[in-house]
Amino acid sequence: LPPDGPTPPGHQPARRYPPGVLTASGLSRSFGTRTLFKDASLQLGPGRRIALVGSNGTGKTTLIETIVGLQDADTGEVHRPRDLRIGYLPQELPTETGRSVFEQVMLGAGPVTELAHQIEALGIRIGETSGADQVRALDDFGEAQSRFEQIGGYAVESDAHRILSGLGFDPADHGRPMDEMSGGWRMRVALARLLLSAPDLLIMDEPTNHLDVDSVAWLEQHLAARSGGLLFVSHDRDFIDAVANRVIELAGGRLTEYVGGFADFVVAREEKLLLQQAMAAQQSRQVAHTERFIERFRYKATKSRQVQSRIKSLEKLDRVVVDRPEDPASRFGFPKPRRSSRLVAELEGVTAGYDDGDGDGDGLEPEIVLRDVTFDIERGRTVALVGPNGAGKTTLVRLLTGEMAPLAGRVTRGTNVDISHFDQLQAEILDDRRTVLEEFKTVPGVGTDGRNPRTYLASFGFRGDAVDRRVGDLSGGEQTRLALAKTLAVPVNLLILDEPTNHLDLPSCDVLEDALEAYPGTVVLITHDRHLIRSVADVLVEVRDGRAVWHEGVPDRILYPTRPDAAPAPSVHKTGGRAAQGAGPAAKKQKKGKPKDPDQGIRRRLARAERDWEVAEAGVLEIQNRLADPDLYQDPDRAATVVAEHETAKDTAARLMAEWERLSTRLGG
Repeated sequence: LPPDGPTPPGHQPARRYPPGVLTASGLSRSFGTRTLFKDASLQLGPGRRIALVGSNGTGKTTLIETIVGLQDADTGEVHRPRDLRIGYLPQELPTETGRSVFEQVMLGAGPVTELAHQIEALGIRIGETSGADQVRALDDFGEAQSRFEQIGGYAVESDAHRILSGLGFDPADHGRPMDEMSGGWRMRVALARLLLSAPDLLIMDEPTNHLDVDSVAWLEQHLAARSGGLLFVSHDRDFIDAVANRVIELAGGRLTEYVGGFADFVVAREEKLLLQQAMAAQQSRQVAHTERFIERFRYKATKSRQVQSRIKSLEKLDRVVVDRPEDPASRFGFPKPRRSSRLVAELEGVTAGYDDGDGDGDGLEPEIVLRDVTFDIERGRTVALVGPNGAGKTTLVRLLTGEMAPLAGRVTRGTNVDISHFDQLQAEILDDRRTVLEEFKTVPGVGTDGRNPRTYLASFGFRGDAVDRRVGDLSGGEQTRLALAKTLAVPVNLLILDEPTNHLDLPSCDVLEDALEAYPGTVVLITHDRHLIRSVADVLVEVRDGRAVWHEGVPDRILYPTRPDAAPAPSVHKTGGRAAQGAGPAAKKQKKGKPKDPDQGIRRRLARAERDWEVAEAGVLEIQNRLADPDLYQDPDRAATVVAEHETAKDTAARLMAEWERLSTRLGG
């Protein structure tokens, strides 16, 4: 309460904001008749790592840009403390040229970079001058170097190289000009620059879109270790689980916050839905009982007062709203492909690479990408290619499709093998002038094979009038979804997908997962989405260091290369068309024989303390929202009670945080 007592009637008290915390209150944003979000509120501060989830087109990017300050809300406000440093990574970046990769990243170091440029200029000045001018330049150079060491300049440069390596850059690429980098690698440079700047609050829109499995695993560890605030949009369930301690869902124009990672979010959302359904059912029974009373005694004079009272209660009743999930996808009706031979593709002693491309016959040795690759793909299998970007996954796909010939060895495709290839550029060749339905009907055979195109498109999220929308009006994720629908509609028995989940939201990823599980042919899949790999793949081919190694099953140590608890699984290298069996039982036996972890009890207590701390913080947030309501101070006694509750909740959260820190220190020691 204010020091002078309760707030006078009609007076709006000044809002109180926690220090170092960005607070958004009552945000609403509409485009025409469409409301993206209404009365949205959230807090971003130290230790709060929030994943923002929701379907494409619900307004996640608009909400983020409103929080950052790039867009204005129709109503509501965003309080950004003046000393709060905010770092933002958008989905699309402007073109950066004129610097090397390392120089671009070092821009995130701020004063360190400026001082480094000053030292470089002084070094040039020393060489170009003599006498007194040179002496002054030497003195300035010494002072600048001393300051550079004091502010950790050399450590920052080391951090920049470490971050670049973690994001998949080869050391030789650190000095390459930005002009030579593709869009995906430019996005990685921007991410590295942002991480090096170490802002108080980090906001990222789809940060994993252009990363490989190794880089995603590194980024998980880096973000999970941050003490600052974090808000990110992602469709990667495993990434959310590893990084986030809260999930905020944007659905139906409302924000709903859940404590925990993605798995906790799914359980809590289901429990909330069940509770809403139970409350709605109970309310319906009460309403029916009241309506029967009204009908029975409507015309009875002795009951008129009770009847009118019940009529008014029904008019004032706040109906329970059930958050209905989206309609389930239609059953997939894939065209039946012709039956291929048992061996779909066979690689034997394959070496692949690229020459210098000038065609001058200068005799230069070609650049070898893959060496001595031997395995075969049998009919009906789903093979996931994983490994760092640039290791040769795309080269392997080109060998399978026949786009390139091996330098040595043999690549053989089976008989009756029909191939359909989806890559990241597939959505760019759609015709913007056509409707969704018209574009889909360009697939050979669609509309004449007995399948209903509208039913098929509905299974990919294009329901009702959505099939009549122009392709040019679709979002990037929706265009990717349409391109996938076209690819999967082709009656082929070998499907090759290169990063199909980029720009797809979680419901669309579910659609793709269901489609691949129902697909009757053979699949070769390149993706960084480890949940999708675990769900659909039965084989991993690890492409790394010039080799392609076949692994039966989906070993955790391959998908999570930096996770310390990933049990090693023996690899199975196919040679001569045959593979050793029994990897699964061997892995189980090895896992069973692992020595007991002496810190297991502390780890359990630490996990429990963290969960309790998160719940306590959620309670503090709920009370803070109540304290932000000006109407609360109209009732002094009620306001005093809420203030006391706030103090108690803060003390509980502080005690649990201290317990978590004590256990963390004990475990680390």
